Amino acid sequence: MLCINRKIRLLLKNKSKFDSLRRLLTILIFILVAVVYGHAQEGRNPAQDQPGTSVKLYPNPATEYVTFDLQKNYQRGLTIVVYNFLGKKMYESQNVNEKTTLTLTDFNRGIYVYHVTGPSGKVLDTGKFQVSR
Repeated sequence: MLCINRKIRLLLKNKSKFDSLRRLLTILIFILVAVVYGHAQEGRNPAQDQPGTSVKLYPNPATEYVTFDLQKNYQRGLTIVVYNFLGKKMYESQNVNEKTTLTLTDFNRGIYVYHVTGPSGKVLDTGKFQVSR
């Protein structure tokens, strides 16, 4: 009987240590997830380190054409590339003007993603638009 009491006391003593360890692990996991999520969000905005770069795209949703209006910090040598939602390149234009109009006759109904890249090949802005017919 004495042996059983000793085992019960030992289990209760270790249980309190286990509970505090479990709480500590929960807090550490929460902090780790917050840090990883924060770093993942930083990489999502390619124009983050180039303030003022912006593209206005209209009309959205589009039916016949879409206009890319490169607002701030327009520079020579910009390239616009448009991909369908499966990743197939649908359009590419190099050395674009401040306002570039894309005719959508070869585009099916759906969502398309565009990238505006600088002369060095770095993505300055990205976005999406919808074609509805």
